[in-house]
Amino acid sequence: MTDPAQDLTTLVDAARADIRACATIEQLEQVRVHLLGKKGVITEQLKSLGAMDAETRKSAGARINEAKSSVAAALDARRAQLDAEQLAAQLAGDTLDVTLPGRGQSIGGLHPITRVRRRIEQIFRGAGFAIADGPEIEDDWHNFEALNIPANHPARAMHDTFYFPDGRLLRTHTSPVQIRVLQQQPPPVRVIVPGRVYRMDSDMTHTPMFHQVEGLVIDEGITFANLKAVLHGFMQELFEKEVKMRLRPSYFPFTEPSAEVDISCVACGGSGCRVCKTTGWLEVAGCGVVHPNVLRAVNVDPERYTGFAFGMGIDRLTMLRYNVGDIRMYFENDLRFLRQFA
Repeated sequence: MTDPAQDLTTLVDAARADIRACATIEQLEQVRVHLLGKKGVITEQLKSLGAMDAETRKSAGARINEAKSSVAAALDARRAQLDAEQLAAQLAGDTLDVTLPGRGQSIGGLHPITRVRRRIEQIFRGAGFAIADGPEIEDDWHNFEALNIPANHPARAMHDTFYFPDGRLLRTHTSPVQIRVLQQQPPPVRVIVPGRVYRMDSDMTHTPMFHQVEGLVIDEGITFANLKAVLHGFMQELFEKEVKMRLRPSYFPFTEPSAEVDISCVACGGSGCRVCKTTGWLEVAGCGVVHPNVLRAVNVDPERYTGFAFGMGIDRLTMLRYNVGDIRMYFENDLRFLRQFA
């Protein structure tokens, strides 16, 4: 009859030999599972104790636990040895030659959208405008109602809005800041509002988050001619060249009359090219005279005060300024692309 103790000794000796033969952590893990896993050979020995009588179980259990501890110790020792060997190999491969010349530090730069935003702010500051800021998470009243866009207004379909469960939303334009400014400051008001806005849109010329700048002037005697002069002067300052500008009738709930702003193509000078789709014109902004309902919403007398507002996408202006055809390139964080603007 086979001696169980002798069988266990043979098993432990074989296990130690297998452990010593392991050249990688992966091989060692396979041996551990074979010996001590849920269905391992030593684990099966422990499971067999249930079929023994009490006296035999006591002595056999002690021997099996001793064997298990011996194998576990051998596994731990070999793992530590393999870890040390792996670290030594890594350190040998990562040797640093201190005699090599240093690589130096690369110089960073502003993101092109940030550069254009700062340029826009600089131009309008020079024209006497203040810079205003406000929350990106807005309520329905500031984002829509106060801007003459009630709940059933079809213009809401133009703003594919990100709503929160509590009814708040990610602002779809920076116009809510204009409302907040008028609530806090009586006319005259002359501000621009740059910032991030959000709409459910994504393609070559649209992203779910984009940058917008809006302007607002409220005072006595403000006319559409003032609006045209400010915008034309701004476009020429931004693109640093002579550009023509035209206004096409349009519709916005918060301005009346309203217009789309086109400028002569900055790529071809108006002769027609791929950028302007051979028309010679580029659409760059929307504008108009502030609607009386907007003024009434913030307790400004529309019989005494008039004003104009405009809005344009900073990302769109950046694309035109640097002749980039895909807006998504600004958000992919490709350093090869961004280093061109440093």
